Amino acid sequence: MTIIDEAKELIEGQRRIDYGDAGDCFDKISSLWSTYLGKRLQSDLTSFDVINMMILLKVARNSNGVHTRDTYVDIVGYAALSEVIELGQMT
Repeated sequence: MTIIDEAKELIEGQRRIDYGDAGDCFDKISSLWSTYLGKRLQSDLTSFDVINMMILLKVARNSNGVHTRDTYVDIVGYAALSEVIELGQMT
């Protein structure tokens, strides 16, 4: 199975079952992060900010020289979810 296939299976399968709609989840995360950061922000975070920051978290984990398949699957999954949220549907 390719990394892309594995990511698609996760975001359309078990993760969706476990955590619900990705757009709703990222909206909740952006609201919580915006509240936490408070006045340090010039405006509230968006779902796309959350996606980009989660990708950056994965990149930071890779920067220690350990490159795991799971990290790349997650990066692909987050990138795919950005399109799902923008289009408002699962592909």
